[in-house]
Amino acid sequence: MATDSTIAHNLDELIAEAKASGGSEMANYQLFVMGLTEALGLERPKMAGEENSRNDYVFERRVDFKHPDGTRSIGRIDCYKKGNFVLEAKQSAKREKKVAADQLTFLTEDQRQQKPGQAKRGTRGWDQIMVAARKQAEDYARALPVEHGYPPFLLIVDVGHVIEVWADFSGLGKDYTHFPDRSSYRISMDDLRDETVQTRLKAIWGPDPQSLNPAKRSAEVTGDIAARLAKIAKSLEGKHDPKDVAEFLMRCLFTMFAEDVQLIPEKSFETLLKELKDKPQAFVPALENLWKAMDEGLYEPRMVATLKKFNGGLFKKRTALPLEPDQIHELYAAAQRTWQDVEPAIFGTLLERALDPRERSKLGAHYTPRAYVERLVIPTIIEPLRADWDEVKARVEDQRKSGDMDGALKTIKDFHHTLCTTRVLDPACGTGNFLYVALELMKKLEGEVLEALDAFGEEQARFVMEGETVSPRQFYGLELNPRAVPVADLVLWIGYLKWQLKTTGLATITEPVLHAYGTIKHQDAVIAYDKQELLRDAQGRPLSRWDGVTKKLHPITGEEIPDPDAKLPLYTYVNPRIAPWPEVEFIVGNPPFIGGKDMRQELGDGYAEACWKARPLMPGGADFVMHFWDEAARRLVRKGTAKEPNPLKRFGFITTNSITQTFSRRSIERYLSAKEPLSLIFAIPDHPWMKASDKAAVRIAMTVVTRGAHEGVLAEVAREAELNSDTPKVELSRREGKLTGNLRIGANLSLMNPIQANSDIGIKGFELGTQALLLTNFDAEKLRKREPASAKFLFPYFNGNDLKNGRSYREVIDTYPADWPEIEKFSELAHYLISNVKSSRNPNTDQHVLDRWWQFRRTGAAIRDAVKGQNRYAATTRTAKHRFFYFLEPSVRAESKTVIIASDDSMNLSILSSRIHIHFATMTGGWQGVG
Repeated sequence: MATDSTIAHNLDELIAEAKASGGSEMANYQLFVMGLTEALGLERPKMAGEENSRNDYVFERRVDFKHPDGTRSIGRIDCYKKGNFVLEAKQSAKREKKVAADQLTFLTEDQRQQKPGQAKRGTRGWDQIMVAARKQAEDYARALPVEHGYPPFLLIVDVGHVIEVWADFSGLGKDYTHFPDRSSYRISMDDLRDETVQTRLKAIWGPDPQSLNPAKRSAEVTGDIAARLAKIAKSLEGKHDPKDVAEFLMRCLFTMFAEDVQLIPEKSFETLLKELKDKPQAFVPALENLWKAMDEGLYEPRMVATLKKFNGGLFKKRTALPLEPDQIHELYAAAQRTWQDVEPAIFGTLLERALDPRERSKLGAHYTPRAYVERLVIPTIIEPLRADWDEVKARVEDQRKSGDMDGALKTIKDFHHTLCTTRVLDPACGTGNFLYVALELMKKLEGEVLEALDAFGEEQARFVMEGETVSPRQFYGLELNPRAVPVADLVLWIGYLKWQLKTTGLATITEPVLHAYGTIKHQDAVIAYDKQELLRDAQGRPLSRWDGVTKKLHPITGEEIPDPDAKLPLYTYVNPRIAPWPEVEFIVGNPPFIGGKDMRQELGDGYAEACWKARPLMPGGADFVMHFWDEAARRLVRKGTAKEPNPLKRFGFITTNSITQTFSRRSIERYLSAKEPLSLIFAIPDHPWMKASDKAAVRIAMTVVTRGAHEGVLAEVAREAELNSDTPKVELSRREGKLTGNLRIGANLSLMNPIQANSDIGIKGFELGTQALLLTNFDAEKLRKREPASAKFLFPYFNGNDLKNGRSYREVIDTYPADWPEIEKFSELAHYLISNVKSSRNPNTDQHVLDRWWQFRRTGAAIRDAVKGQNRYAATTRTAKHRFFYFLEPSVRAESKTVIIASDDSMNLSILSSRIHIHFATMTGGWQGVG
């Protein structure tokens, strides 16, 4: 293995040779790459073989470009390593594969006259040659075979001068941006002597290039800081108002961030906390004086400096809470961490857990991986913005060709203005993770726009200081949890300042540093109403339900169970209506995962009823997220006017994968099949999600929607691994075509008209409403022996599992249509019903069940009428991996997890079981879980 001195010697030789070469010969880049890999002790590229599919680490790797007209052409990647990078060398005038001069956007006429390989390094002409090379590398990455995926890195090499590094860790290949940031993405030849740069290049070439993913480094730092804040929050519980504790800790952590990015003097707060550990009595006045100076831009004597004016809402209230020495030590330890490594996209989640006693046990649980968030944000927001930017660059080129340089500059400025006024809404924003990722990716795009302005000599700093920059004022959030609202605000500000500094530098941070934009609101995103009224029972007593969160240990089993004393009141909602949302260009988010059948239980009867009343077209069985989806779709189809056009361009939501199930799918299909339709332009029907600490693992779907009739991209999981880590690996395969409501490519089966003759044949099975009506075969037989007359109410019972197994182990008590006086004549049966069934009924259920508690939840009259007089009927399970049909005796009570087909004709059974019908049923149905 090469020693440090050997590496240094080899690099010195390589650097000297590369600098002297001028990079003018085609062979130089290959010699340079081989020299670099050898100097760093890395594996050299291998010889290319005849079988191109095996050329995973070679020079001149062939790729096939597919063009819209169906033709193909061949390209060759200068150097390629599968799963790592595409390397493109700067084009030389002597190279056969050169960039035409008219491809070099933003060049002056004098620069245009130079051959591409002759542009002087460091000039704007040279910059544009590098831009063209990067575009070529992106095209190569997207032309790679699907099974290769998108490499995380693009390397643009000007031999003897620089290596540019661009990265996209999302796996989508849609947003390669400066790595690690705009100020240090270019590695000069002399930079190769830097050990940090050497380590970075070794990782890019190595077996795990994803190790450079900032999310990995951020996870440890962010988790440690949140754990320390949780200790302090816990120690303050019961002594101060929870809101005061939260605001105090948020002021502390923002101050730590401010010193690390030099918005206040470097290490000033850290030094202050170190001193205060031994002087806890001075802690409160010291911090309150500091925050007063930060709020108003005053001189701070301890720091011997006049501070920037921060303003905004964060420091208007400057209350500091008294801490003990060990608590101050936790703050000091947190301040010592590198706050530039804190990932705002996950910090909000951890901070909320730290501040909420009920959530604190989840502090060590995994948060939503950054890559998962990007998979929705990029196709929803960044793709259309980048498409617009590509059009702008083409227009600028036309203007430049015609000599209209002022017009070209104005075109770029106009796009920058558009980017800086593009608004994004997350209607269930939580602590702002999705909004922050959108902000960061838009800041990265802004960096490219500013580089284009640089090419015209525009002074970037002056331009930004005029107020034109992507900022938190563009990002709107609605959130029902009041604790999360200020956290989301803080996450956006930390994220904005972090990337503003990376994009344009400290000089562009204007005062006041913080603004109280009020774009994150504490508001219900689904319904508005005039007032709430307590829901009461027949005796006038207020009704309540479990809060859905608080648990306690069972005194015998020791297991966690719902705490019956932790209750929330139930309300009715007067005049419920659709909640107002702000006008924006893009909507994106991750609404709560609540199934349609669970809405009453988790949200309360009154709230669920209000939701359905506000949206009468929403199927009752649709998931709660469809209320968000429907509102976004309703806004997207809304017609604007010439004076006030509809600004909304796209929306994208994460939902559970049950969005493909019948009731939720109907809401989607209503918009896809409308006269002026919407289109799904990106969908992932089944994707892993992080398992909550108190819930089962879920699978999610992603959908992105735009106006008009368009084809889309269907992305399906090809491979998944390390799902329980903070950086899971989920690879996607992609197909293009017309996406349907069940998130598939193919014919839109929702346009079919049902056959009227079949309307009363297929019926969902009986709804019992309680398992207490079921008896084992053994217990049913005992009841028959003790009370033979009651046997008339006992029937064989089949659920989906029984149907699959072909036999039943239980019987069901079906007393329909008997009234209670008739039932009372059967003493054994009546005793069982009173002792077991009556108490099992949910007191919050509908009145019919409470009045006739001894019967099924629903009468099943349609089933009884349909099978009456038949000697058998067919049935199938509603949910099964394989579709099959089975004949049952008319006495069998098939439960609601089955579908009854009221026909005793074996010909119909054979048709239902045919291959073509099974395929049809699979296509019109929907998958649950991993399918």
